[in-house]
Amino acid sequence: MDLTTTYLGINLKNPLVASASPLSEKLDTVKKLEEAGIAAIVMYSLFEEQIIHESLELDHYLDYGTDSYSEALTYLPNIGRYSIGPEKYLDHLSQVKKAVNIPVIGSLNGVSAGSWIEYARKIEASGADALELNIYYLPFETDLTSEELENTYINFVSKVRSKINIPLAVKIGPYFSGLGNMCARLVDAGADGLVLFNRFYQPDFNLEELEVYPNLVLSTSQELRMPLRWIALLYGRVQTDFALTSGVHTAEDVLKTMMAGARVAMMASELLKHGTGRVSEILADMENWMKTHDYTSIHQMQGSMSEQATHNPHALRRSNYIKVLNSYKSLP
Repeated sequence: MDLTTTYLGINLKNPLVASASPLSEKLDTVKKLEEAGIAAIVMYSLFEEQIIHESLELDHYLDYGTDSYSEALTYLPNIGRYSIGPEKYLDHLSQVKKAVNIPVIGSLNGVSAGSWIEYARKIEASGADALELNIYYLPFETDLTSEELENTYINFVSKVRSKINIPLAVKIGPYFSGLGNMCARLVDAGADGLVLFNRFYQPDFNLEELEVYPNLVLSTSQELRMPLRWIALLYGRVQTDFALTSGVHTAEDVLKTMMAGARVAMMASELLKHGTGRVSEILADMENWMKTHDYTSIHQMQGSMSEQATHNPHALRRSNYIKVLNSYKSLP
């Protein structure tokens, strides 16, 4: 079976990619992922807030006490030894790149086009084969219009694109009033690929402590449906490389992802739950399915179930809405 695919112009031995997560924090885990057959790794994210916070902290220590007395200069930190968080990220990325022979994609998480995005260039200099720009923002302001928000995204992508020469993928959430148009605009702004979709983690309420607290829940295969549908709708309409993330747990999930029109399937939750060995199991299951159903390559199936290729394109749109609702049968 030919499992090869291309993503962002990079040749991959198969479509399984480890998405941005704690999986890339340890070199041993990264090496195990490669041994199990993963085709590429997306690094955990470097956050805008990290860079800004650490930079402000450095400024604080450099300025602290300098107006008090001349001896204050002896309080300044040794710059040669001073290492802020973002620099450690870059160093780890460089180590990961040297430790494996598969592509390593850096990840930058933010939303504003400030001076901090110079780190996009630094991620490239650290050896990343591509950059995934993870745009995560909750627009709660009542005076912020959808047009203003979308323009912020476009400006952000354009700024990052101007900083780097390596391929750029943009990871977004599904909550845009005109998602198709937004995807096309992101590609026009310089995105070589789109990653659908970002998971917006929801906090919970603790009724005993009366506090709001973060509660991370790993994905399930049920979450595959939203990105699957949108990639199937946009395939052929938006000329870009699609990556599907959220809900990829089994060989069947990966195969569906390919048929919708994605180039790669990104996974993390399944590997965090069951270990890196799941990669080789999923790849073996994919090959068995392909042999049984007379497929010889991944390229053969990519886009075969998109709206443009399926015999029932209406099932992907609203016209099938009532039919789906009526198909539910209540319990006796």
